[in-house]
Amino acid sequence: MKIYDTAQGRRSAILQKLREDSSVTVAQLKEIFGVSEVTIRKDLRILQDRKLLIRVHGGALKESSTNQAEPDEHNITFKQMVNSREKQAIGRAAAALINDGDTIMVDSGTTALEVVRNLHSFNNLTIITTSINAMMEAVKYHRFKVMLLGGLLRETSLSMVGPLTESNLKLFYCDKLFLGVDSFSVESGLSTPNVEEASTNQVMISRAAEVIAVFDSSKVGKRALAFIASVDKLNTIVTDSGFPANIQSQLESMNVTVETVNP
Repeated sequence: MKIYDTAQGRRSAILQKLREDSSVTVAQLKEIFGVSEVTIRKDLRILQDRKLLIRVHGGALKESSTNQAEPDEHNITFKQMVNSREKQAIGRAAAALINDGDTIMVDSGTTALEVVRNLHSFNNLTIITTSINAMMEAVKYHRFKVMLLGGLLRETSLSMVGPLTESNLKLFYCDKLFLGVDSFSVESGLSTPNVEEASTNQVMISRAAEVIAVFDSSKVGKRALAFIASVDKLNTIVTDSGFPANIQSQLESMNVTVETVNP
């Protein structure tokens, strides 16, 4: 009997393949082990519950070391794969909050990037961003005024941070800021592992008439190293349907609008 003829053996073999390749797909694992997609998805769910891998649409990624000092050290390509359906749905819903003629500010988060990918119905927008990827998406429309702010390039997020970026930000006001966050809780507010990013985000918030936080529900109940802002700085949160109902009620009592979407 092969070791992967048992559920435990199969799951061990999945982890071994992840150590070798960093990512796997459901179709690939189905072919290797000769079992159904339902069985493979169950295996991946169990391994994720044990914090041994990260599930993404159509497969899984290798879990990072629990000793990693900054979880945000994953590059932006990796982060785009995690909870991708949730992020896409959030981006569509958040873009619907924009009015034609608005000046919007977009930070470097992968969920904020999805907002920029959903601007097809608009004709006249000014887009200010610290994100190279958001800038590249925005220029594809060929009809918006797009400003990429200068500064120190942060390679993991392909974004601009630091004193020069913050100085440039202070030149502008915007109607709406779309802010992605790594960690969120009612008590600790918004936070991120990177100190420079937190400082840049704080300046962005100070220049916005309306602050819209966009993040999936996996970020809830967490606190990272660097504080960005307390929840009273937010006007709206757009998130997915996994957002805890009790926290939603608590936020709405604080006059923070919470809009949830189904992936």
